[in-house]
Amino acid sequence: HFWRRMAIENTSLVMEFILVGLTEQSELQIPFFIVFLGFYVVTVVGNLGLITLIGMNSHLHIPMYFFLLNLSFIDFSYSTTLTPKMLVGFILRKNMISYAGCMTQFFFFCFFVFSESYILSAMAYDRYVAICKPLLYRVIMSPQVCSYLLSGVYGMGVFGAVAHMGNLQFSTFCDDNIINHYMCDIIPLLELSCNSSFINLLVVFVVVTIGIGVPIITIFISYGFILSSILHISSKEGRSKAFSTCTSHIIVVSLFFGSGAFMYLKPPSSLPLAQGKVSSVFYTAVVPMFNPLIYSLRNKDVKIALKKTLIMK
Repeated sequence: HFWRRMAIENTSLVMEFILVGLTEQSELQIPFFIVFLGFYVVTVVGNLGLITLIGMNSHLHIPMYFFLLNLSFIDFSYSTTLTPKMLVGFILRKNMISYAGCMTQFFFFCFFVFSESYILSAMAYDRYVAICKPLLYRVIMSPQVCSYLLSGVYGMGVFGAVAHMGNLQFSTFCDDNIINHYMCDIIPLLELSCNSSFINLLVVFVVVTIGIGVPIITIFISYGFILSSILHISSKEGRSKAFSTCTSHIIVVSLFFGSGAFMYLKPPSSLPLAQGKVSSVFYTAVVPMFNPLIYSLRNKDVKIALKKTLIMK
């Protein structure tokens, strides 16, 4: 009913959009389809495999892996929200999406991207407590606290989705219905709107700053304390061990926030449009694929759990 009401309020008669896709060069469509299908298969297998592995091994039932399980769920979900439609676009000459379908895709995309930003900051806080307050770790990171943090993560996901949808609700789409993107995203949609203004772009900038800026600050503060604690560890082996528990998270954070900030955190007047597709591909298709690989290949506990599971099978 919500999507139908929004569609009715848009008196422009534009009830479906055409997604241009990643490229309009016909000779690249099939190669891109094969590449991104491979990305998606690895993403699904990697993230669902990591979720299953954590669920099956009781020694992984600790806060660090509780958050990692949710990160894998989020990566799988928002990749599934976007990639299948992108793959269809490589095959079909005219990739259509209904107004309701476009708004639904955009809502869930916002929800999962905001959730990912905040789950990464929750994981940074977990590493801060583990390294800076190891004796109090079990007390501070109790199941109740973890539940509160996770509620905050998904609560911010809802905030981001509702804020962006509210920004679009009063937009009117005139004759032009061609979205210069492979997905329904806020900037290409505002580009099509007849009545979008500087205020709309300013709202985008503010909301994205909350979605990306606040978690980045939280992560930087956490790692500031972590670095200080590591430098105070006397043994070289102890410092190496403490730092190794953070490297996977640092790599994932750099990949996700680096591409996201490049796409959105610019002054509203210079927000990128067509060139932002490359950055979007990176954090919507490449990052969800790499996350489970990074944590699996660089984590001894996950490797041990995988060996035990395979032996049991």
